[in-house]
Amino acid sequence: MTFWLELAATGLITGGIYAVVAIGLNLQYGLMRIMNISHGEFLMLGAYFTWLAHTVLKVNPLVFVPVVALVLFLVGLAVYRLCFRRISRTAPSVDVIEARSLLVSFGLMFLVQNAAYLTWGADLRGYSFLDQPVDIGGARFTANRLVVFGFALGASLVLLAILRYTLIGKAVRAMMQSPTGAQLVGIDTGVLHPAVFGAGLALAGVAGALLSMVYEISPAMGEPYTVTALIVITLGGLGSTAGALLGGLLLGLVEAFGMHFTSPSLKMLLSYAVFIAVLLARPKGLFAR
Repeated sequence: MTFWLELAATGLITGGIYAVVAIGLNLQYGLMRIMNISHGEFLMLGAYFTWLAHTVLKVNPLVFVPVVALVLFLVGLAVYRLCFRRISRTAPSVDVIEARSLLVSFGLMFLVQNAAYLTWGADLRGYSFLDQPVDIGGARFTANRLVVFGFALGASLVLLAILRYTLIGKAVRAMMQSPTGAQLVGIDTGVLHPAVFGAGLALAGVAGALLSMVYEISPAMGEPYTVTALIVITLGGLGSTAGALLGGLLLGLVEAFGMHFTSPSLKMLLSYAVFIAVLLARPKGLFAR
């Protein structure tokens, strides 16, 4: 029983990180149809900023998480203005927005990644933080993994509450359901689009900061998380924040149990198998309404 508890907890901890990354990308794609495949590179930047703050400035990584979120939010505003605002305003259809944003973000991905290689090199970086073991119900975990899961779940629930119970959250949901109808009732897309794009990158930065507390980091770490986020969005349903949270947790569990019964080298194969199965059986996602 202890072993199965540890295995399930490992899957949920990983799934919590997946959920945070996927929710950020889902905000951008669900609201504006911007297919930002460079999303994971900003996760990587959040991880490096946290690593620098802890190793150079001796700042507690948990204290630095809000700073990373603010910095990546401002970076998101700049990236949207420079790369995606013109696409959103001039594209004649949603399909054109998706195609053009895909090409732009593809170049942006390599730009950010290679800038990181030039700045920090290709060596793996890391630091020790709350790595002492903690016993819960006979199962043993490292403290940093529990903290990461708590922060990831908390960030996801806070965003869910904002989207459900605040005025700006209702505006975002209205834009996702009917962009034309939302504009007709006076929602200012010129303000909402960059703010939501920035919030998406802020969540990516938070995920990167949390990952740096548990794993070693490198400039190439972001790309697999972008792919995973797209799988989670497919599981949860386009535009569904709650679906992204549940989809992330579900994918984490599938990977944890699947790797135990097969092989750790088949991790991505398991993810793609789930992705294809959901596309065939439920194209709109498992939790879409």
